[in-house]
Amino acid sequence: MRYLKWSIGCLIAIVFAVVAGTFVPRPLFPHALASGQGQAMRQVLVISNPIHTDLAFPLDDQTLRYFPFLEDEGLPVRHPMARWIIFGWGGRAFYLETPTWSELKPMPVVKSLTLDRSVMHVEVVGELNLQNPAIYSLAIPPDDFDRMARAVAGSFQLRNGAVQAIPDKSYGHSDRFFEANGLFNALLGCNTWTASVLRQAGLRTGLWNPLPFLLIRSLSMFNG
Repeated sequence: MRYLKWSIGCLIAIVFAVVAGTFVPRPLFPHALASGQGQAMRQVLVISNPIHTDLAFPLDDQTLRYFPFLEDEGLPVRHPMARWIIFGWGGRAFYLETPTWSELKPMPVVKSLTLDRSVMHVEVVGELNLQNPAIYSLAIPPDDFDRMARAVAGSFQLRNGAVQAIPDKSYGHSDRFFEANGLFNALLGCNTWTASVLRQAGLRTGLWNPLPFLLIRSLSMFNG
């Protein structure tokens, strides 16, 4: 009976945390967004799968000035078909050892649920289908985009002023992994990182959004 009460209490606490995390905005009161009057808005994409979100920035000179190291690290940012740079932050073991679901192993899962070092994953891609339901598009004023891009750049771990690419680690020819700042766990993971970067642009998210669909739900509610 005691175990049953404990289990029910935990379940209630989890449900409350998820509901509050989604429907209580962060920040509580909206900031005034930059007007962007007379300036072209910057398009930013939130790309999601069932457990993970990435941010995609348009691949142009304005974006590349925040990430000048990408070309030096061999990413095809000057390829004529390249259109977007996708950034993701996540747990080192899961990210590096699970390129596909069929390669899922127990230890990366254990580390994701406990504590792990973090990495940044960067990928250069071509045209994306913006009608895909897994892609959520945002129009960001230039000054707000500046803060967002700087937040992403600040997630890369530096050593002697230089980013640290992880040797021989990629999913293909157009992506690389880099050492990142911060520790990863399931409660404060990739989706809370995405939410934090979005808030740098003056957007409001839920108080705590550990899953992609909760983050997208809060974005649509609080930034209409």
